[in-house]
Amino acid sequence: MGEGELIWMMAMLMALQAFGIDAILPALDDVGLALGAPGNERQFVIGVYLLTAGLGALIPGALADRFGRRPIVLASIGVYIALSLASALVTSFEALLAVRAAQGFFGAGIVALPPAIIRDRVGGDKMARMMSLIFVIFLMVPAIAPSIGELILTIGDWRAIFLAMAVQGAIVAAWVYFRLPESLAPQNRQPIRPRAIARNMGAAMSERSAIGYIFGSTVVFGALFGFINSSQQLIAEGFGRPDIFPVVFGICAGSMALASWSNSRIVERFGARRVSHTAVFAFIAVASVQVYFAFSHEETLWEFVPLMAINMALLGFIGSNFGSIAMTPFFHIAGAASSIQTFVRMTSAALIGAAIGQAFDGTARPLALALLASGVACLLLILFSEKGRLFAPPQAQQRYPSGMRS
Repeated sequence: MGEGELIWMMAMLMALQAFGIDAILPALDDVGLALGAPGNERQFVIGVYLLTAGLGALIPGALADRFGRRPIVLASIGVYIALSLASALVTSFEALLAVRAAQGFFGAGIVALPPAIIRDRVGGDKMARMMSLIFVIFLMVPAIAPSIGELILTIGDWRAIFLAMAVQGAIVAAWVYFRLPESLAPQNRQPIRPRAIARNMGAAMSERSAIGYIFGSTVVFGALFGFINSSQQLIAEGFGRPDIFPVVFGICAGSMALASWSNSRIVERFGARRVSHTAVFAFIAVASVQVYFAFSHEETLWEFVPLMAINMALLGFIGSNFGSIAMTPFFHIAGAASSIQTFVRMTSAALIGAAIGQAFDGTARPLALALLASGVACLLLILFSEKGRLFAPPQAQQRYPSGMRS
């Protein structure tokens, strides 16, 4: 498989999760009315999926290090399809949450394994470039998914959105089955022994050069999840424009896709550290302006949207670069490293995002404060990993921590 096809395939694999989250956003009011979920409770349709996807990420990496990437990816897609169909058949809100929780947990391989598959081939700044291109394609989905969900609602009800998820999963499954080769080298297969798995995951979470980037991306994406959780209510109720919610969400998500494309063009020249560190400082500056507008007067939608789009664009320069830096030292245990890092990022970010979403008070103030706090925390975590030195040049060497054994 060529690099271009691999990038597209990994992007569409990860996009299954993005579509499963964002396509249902325009229908949250309908879901709430149909299944009796008032107020902020409707956000749990999104939040529970994000949380259990993070919890489930612990499993596929260890299995993929033993049995290979391909069979675990296909099994994850199969679960995604089956539970999308089950979501369309539920008759209570509690049942929907249970099915969504199972879907996130058992289908976590669709997000946990693409970084490992890429790491099997490349590392360092080249991996950052490829992950940026994957994020460009991947982020097109949340940019258009609410509009697709809105379109589906014109010809069906909210259950049809889950049927569309199953169809998308079937298409990606066929592509993976016929075209994806196994990327795990035989000599890198790891036995399924709890001690070995725990040791490998421990190594992936104890390397100082990686840990700040793992938790740094966690806090900033937690703030992003807070926006996703509350976005429909914020636009519809806070700013009183439910009619243009898909457009607003598309502008914000589209800015991340554009930024990821830009990152892919510059990261190998300037280095993942230089680009992402600059983006963190800019993120803090823009979040400070968001706090000012949110608290100084009655903020308008057209003050909120440009600033939110800019900060989401900056996340496009942070996410793939942070992920690549955090994965670079772990070539021989890429599956376990990808799993534990995805677990930490997803579960922690989902909890942060849920807290921010539940703090929604009809204004953008809780979100603005969360964005600023997350940016500052991210900077402090990077300083820890880099021992106080920022803006390092492109990394030519790959280091492998001691203690990683099978």
